Amino acid sequence: MKMAEAPPQHKIQDAKEELKPSTGWEPRVIGFLCNWCSYAGADLCGVSRYQYPTNIRAVRVMCSTRISPHLVMDLFHAGADGVLVGGCHLNDCHYISGNFYTEKRFRLMQKLLQDAGIEPERVRLEWVSASEGEKFSKVVTEFTEQIKKLGPSKVKKDQVLKSKVAAADGASETFRLRALVGKELGLEKQGNVYGMKLDQAEFEKLIDQATKDEFERCLILELSKQKPRSVKELGIIMEVPTDRVLRHIVALRQKNMISMDHPEGFTPTYRTIEIGGEQ
Repeated sequence: MKMAEAPPQHKIQDAKEELKPSTGWEPRVIGFLCNWCSYAGADLCGVSRYQYPTNIRAVRVMCSTRISPHLVMDLFHAGADGVLVGGCHLNDCHYISGNFYTEKRFRLMQKLLQDAGIEPERVRLEWVSASEGEKFSKVVTEFTEQIKKLGPSKVKKDQVLKSKVAAADGASETFRLRALVGKELGLEKQGNVYGMKLDQAEFEKLIDQATKDEFERCLILELSKQKPRSVKELGIIMEVPTDRVLRHIVALRQKNMISMDHPEGFTPTYRTIEIGGEQ
């Protein structure tokens, strides 16, 4: 099976440049379009003179499955108002099963955005073939109108929200989530080493809980990177019970990712270990 290449870094950097503030607000939408179908559909849309808003900044990728949750979280952290992912219809993927993996990753993207306090409707997945120029026009128009109703992203102006999006970005790169989402399709269709196929609903619950845990741990690290914080302070900012915060801190200390700092009175505070081991 051929492997699709990841999107070149200069294209991603160009897309981020488009997110810089400008006079007057208009939705800033980044669109990742599969080379074989959605990008060709966009070409047909232009040739056929179908109209659609110019708010979208299109980035051509070889396959929709190359768009990782980390890349999408990074764009929202940079101030994107919306992200559109376009791919081939299911069972029509040039790389056989790429878009099936895209579906699984898309669900994780929405869950991470929701945990971070951003509307999951700001990211959209659509299958557009090379012959569906009119559909591409409708999808971009509908999505742009949807983003206009949601309003501009508040990430740049809200420091806590920015920390939460950074935490979602960090969680998307953890080995636990990458392994679970990467193995989900195979475990559902082919089963494990014992030939047992896992129930999709049960596996999604497992991923949802893992996502919540990893997000909260990454948020603790993000907040404690800014300054040493107590368990109570972290619980208030995160809106999470202090006993759960403490369990996360124990897990992070076992991985040597956070350490105890100078106490405030009789209350211990914790700080993130950014480089190397505990000082």
